[in-house]
Order: sequence, then structure tokens, then C-alpha cells
Amino acid sequence: MLDTQRALSTPEGVAITLRVAGPPVRALAWAVDVSIRFATYIAAALVFQNFKTFGQGVFFLVLFVGEWFYPVVCEVYFGGATPGKRLLGIQVLHDDGTPVGFSASVIRNLIRFADFLPVAYGFGLVSMLLQKDFKRLGDLAAGTVVVYRHEEPPPSKIPKAEPAVPVLPLTLEEQGAILEFAERLPTWTRERGLELATLLRPLTQATGSQGRGRILGIANWLVGRR
Repeated sequence: MLDTQRALSTPEGVAITLRVAGPPVRALAWAVDVSIRFATYIAAALVFQNFKTFGQGVFFLVLFVGEWFYPVVCEVYFGGATPGKRLLGIQVLHDDGTPVGFSASVIRNLIRFADFLPVAYGFGLVSMLLQKDFKRLGDLAAGTVVVYRHEEPPPSKIPKAEPAVPVLPLTLEEQGAILEFAERLPTWTRERGLELATLLRPLTQATGSQGRGRILGIANWLVGRR
């Protein structure tokens, strides 16, 4: 129950690991979103208070949209995250790891009234504590899960070059050596780079400047540049 990592396969057959978000971080995200909505309601009340009946009608419309469509619009069109979720680094996905859709988002947010019962999201908290994926009632009904967002990998430090396919099969250790060489090459003198490139002749079938260029090409191919 303490392991929040969930392994699954996407519809495309890609294996991924998701880290499920628990009640504390979700409560903080909810508090941020409530604060944003509350501030919006106060601003709307101040603006429309002088418009009497018409102003009251517009204010209640703002209240309705904020309570029921604010989370849906954010989840569907802004990467599965309201501002509170984005600030805390979490997002809503379908159970299969795909981005949450409109119907699923509507369902999970409409059932918030049941999660809120009897008070302060009591049913929702109990449901999350009983589920290994920390799902509230809305998530169970909609087939969604709240997970931590994947951090973007740091940009590659490997100098760009024309990708080159290795002439021999490479072991993981050999691949790691080539990638490390390419990353550290800019920090060496030209002579040192050429000297080390010569040591990799069995893999590159070349020496000197040609060997160095070949290593850079293989490194670019290994990191997926095509």
C-alpha cells in the first residue's frame, strides 16, 4: 500500500510507470483551486453589485460556471491539471494513462457532490484510503486516476552531428561509453579528443578526426536523433 508506482501499458502497447498522487497533495491542490475561485467570486460580486437584479443573475452564472466547468475546462484543455494541480505537479489521466477526455472529466467532477458528503469530502477521503490508486468516487465512476506529472528530461549535452548507425552491435556498457565520450568531448582539448577517439577504433572502424566524428554520429543516433 505504500508503493504509489503503478505499471501499465498504453493502448499503443508502450509500458509506462505512473506515480499515483495521494490525499495530502490533492488536498493542497484543491485548496489552491478553491482560493482562486473564491477570489474570482469576490471580484465578480464587487463588479456586479451595482447592477441590481441583472448583476445578481450574472454573478450566479459566474458561480455556476466556476463550480462546475472550471475544473472540466482546465483538465481537458490544459494537460489534465487545474492551476492547483499544476502548481503541485499532479494531473488527471484515464486509467490507461491517456489524457483525460471531456466525458470522463465531466463525470468525475459532477460526482464531487457525493465525495463531499457528509462533510469536507468525507466519502471521497474514505474512498481514497481504501483504494490502492487513491481514487475518490468520481475517479471510480469516470475511470480516471490522479498522478504526478512526468518531469521533462534535461536537454542532451551531446553536440549535434549527422546520426550514424553503428557498424557492430553495441552492449549497454559500450553505448554508455560512447554517450559519455560525446557529452564530455567539448570539455577536452582537440588533441585529447582525438587520442581517446582512437581507442574506440574497434567500434568506429576509424581514427583521428574521422573516428571522433563517427563517435559523435553514433551518439546522436543512440539518443534518437534521425
